[in-house]
Amino acid sequence: MNDYQQEKEGQRKTLRKRGICVIIPTYNNGGTIGRVVTETLDECYDVIVVDDGCTDGTTDILASIGGITVVRHERNRGKGQALKSGFRKAGEMGFAYAITLDGDGQHYPRDIAKMLKANIEHPGAFIIGSRNLEGVERTGGSSFANKFANFWFNLQTGRKVSDTQSGYRLYALRKLRLLWLVSARYEAELSLIVFASWHGAQIFETPIDVYYPPKEERVSHFRPAADFGRISVLNTCLCFMAILYGLPVTIFRTLTSIILTIYTAFVFFMATAVIFTPFIWILCHIGKMTERKKALIHNIIYHTARFVMINHGLPRVKYRQVVAPEVDTERPSVFICNHQSTIDILCNLCLSPKMIMLTKDWVRRNPFFGFIVRSADYPSTSEGVEKIIPELKELMDKGYSIVIYPEGTRQKSGGVSRFHQGAFVVANALGASVTPITLYGTRRVTSTSNLWMTPGVVEMHIGAPVSRDEMNAMGSPLKQASEMRKRCQETYTTIANRVDQEL
Repeated sequence: MNDYQQEKEGQRKTLRKRGICVIIPTYNNGGTIGRVVTETLDECYDVIVVDDGCTDGTTDILASIGGITVVRHERNRGKGQALKSGFRKAGEMGFAYAITLDGDGQHYPRDIAKMLKANIEHPGAFIIGSRNLEGVERTGGSSFANKFANFWFNLQTGRKVSDTQSGYRLYALRKLRLLWLVSARYEAELSLIVFASWHGAQIFETPIDVYYPPKEERVSHFRPAADFGRISVLNTCLCFMAILYGLPVTIFRTLTSIILTIYTAFVFFMATAVIFTPFIWILCHIGKMTERKKALIHNIIYHTARFVMINHGLPRVKYRQVVAPEVDTERPSVFICNHQSTIDILCNLCLSPKMIMLTKDWVRRNPFFGFIVRSADYPSTSEGVEKIIPELKELMDKGYSIVIYPEGTRQKSGGVSRFHQGAFVVANALGASVTPITLYGTRRVTSTSNLWMTPGVVEMHIGAPVSRDEMNAMGSPLKQASEMRKRCQETYTTIANRVDQEL
């Protein structure tokens, strides 16, 4: 198997792991459908073709191609109905996403790779393949129809999309809304993204190529007078619906997000500034500071973190822990964790009362929780982790584990960044095992690009500890960092492929 074949095989496996299929609606595309389906099978294992009452031999062509699922309409019912039949079948087969492309040959199946990339970057979103129309010969009606639809979509949703008429799309099947209202003909594609937009689905575009055959070779089912009339009626109805339904739904969704975000901030403020900081201050100033008091402080922090992450401190956020059987949180270790969000710390703290976080000076000076951080003996890394190794050694001798973020800063674009070697220099100096933690979903829940909390799934996977001998066998701290980063990225990808199907 050459490199190209390996790449395609990897792509097909990734599409299946992420629950993505391809749906091809077709009506009398006998001249192109065989090639389109065959090329699509090179890109994706799971292909559903909707035979919308074909009468030109397309049915026989599809019967001769193995490895596809065919849904047949006995009579032509229109592209909208074909799409709905395809979505229904995809749902029955357990898929979370569906890529749609046309059977007339204008779409290149090779662009499925671009749709997959966009899905990984924006899980749970609708992806529109924005056509590169430069130099493409189009009819005036086709160009006008696209601009016409773009204008109405912007008016009805308040969002801008450059190519609302592209049939090359990736749909999040769980977020399809009001399907019973979607019309039967090709204008259904506009309705699908309008309804999804009203209900909060994100919509992104990715550039794709397009092929328009010479006019004499084109197979078109577009009827200018009838179809423009139907589109005008549809958009008139959608504008009324936008006022009576879309706008209230959008306002309700926005207000809900604002209220839940305020609730989360209130819970955090009460827990730190009003309850726990004063309590811990009193505890620290009555009598001597003892190890028993320190243990009580860590238990308070532990239960607070569990309340926020597990017991509804973050509404509409599903939090899960997956802990390898070999993990013993009572045994000191250096825990390394990828870093995406401010709530990563809460995820780590709710693993055990004996977790020591390395912090920056600004955290220790914070007026809300700085006193708690100082009282819990969380060391500062402002002068470099190597200088606090004696302090960390003393903490580990008392039974505590150390949590370090080897990336050094929050990862803002997904995936796992390069690990710095400092964390592994510390682990080597302490003679400690290294326990990998992989976090997924926290970046989406508290995105820096969004002022409000976003519903989602957060999963933390705690892998089996890597012994000192195993770490030494990897070589230098730099090589250890590279190998552990690779393992973390593999786990991250596995989690992403599974969790993203729930969004």
